[in-house]
Amino acid sequence: MKNYFLPAATAFALTLGLAGCGSDKKTETTTTASVVNPADSLAAMGGDSARMAKPGGVMVDGVAMTADKDIVDNAAAAKSVSTLVSAVKAAGLVETLKGTGPFTVFAPNNAAFDKLPKAAVAELMAPANVAKLKGVLTFHVIAGRLLAADLKDGQELTTVNGEKLHVAVKAGKVTLSNGKDAAATVQIADVISKNGITHVIDGVLLPLAKK
Repeated sequence: MKNYFLPAATAFALTLGLAGCGSDKKTETTTTASVVNPADSLAAMGGDSARMAKPGGVMVDGVAMTADKDIVDNAAAAKSVSTLVSAVKAAGLVETLKGTGPFTVFAPNNAAFDKLPKAAVAELMAPANVAKLKGVLTFHVIAGRLLAADLKDGQELTTVNGEKLHVAVKAGKVTLSNGKDAAATVQIADVISKNGITHVIDGVLLPLAKK
């Protein structure tokens, strides 16, 4: 899923070519035990909740996202990420994201998808473009459990599709980008599910085209 992705939303609108993605000063983060919790278990969930001081779960759209549900079930209960849920279904990724994991998902909200041309989004989610859709969605997923506290300025995260996400942390605000286009900001952090962590973001992240 390397060559059909373009670097920006404008090109995305024209061609629907999307898919897979620094410097010496940046450190690459891999999903090893040094940066993720050692086990996807109820004990790990409790530890995460204690770190956040929110044992009752994070509220999204007035609904508590709780650690007894998986990533997909929690997302399905939140109206503000309904477009993403539809995209996950269209891409055939529901069972994957309901699996053991653990995963860290940077979940674009509906407003993020609204920034893209509606016709382009609709075409992308058509059955004929399922491979391209999977490429975009898996660019938002990291293998492992990363809370906001685990995200550091200058990190590079390797996504499930093999490309890099760049992390910036300024004045307590976490942003992510493909390293070239405008960054997406974490709006709601540390939504814990039984198989991972979700961070709601305000932009759709597009992998850069391979040269």
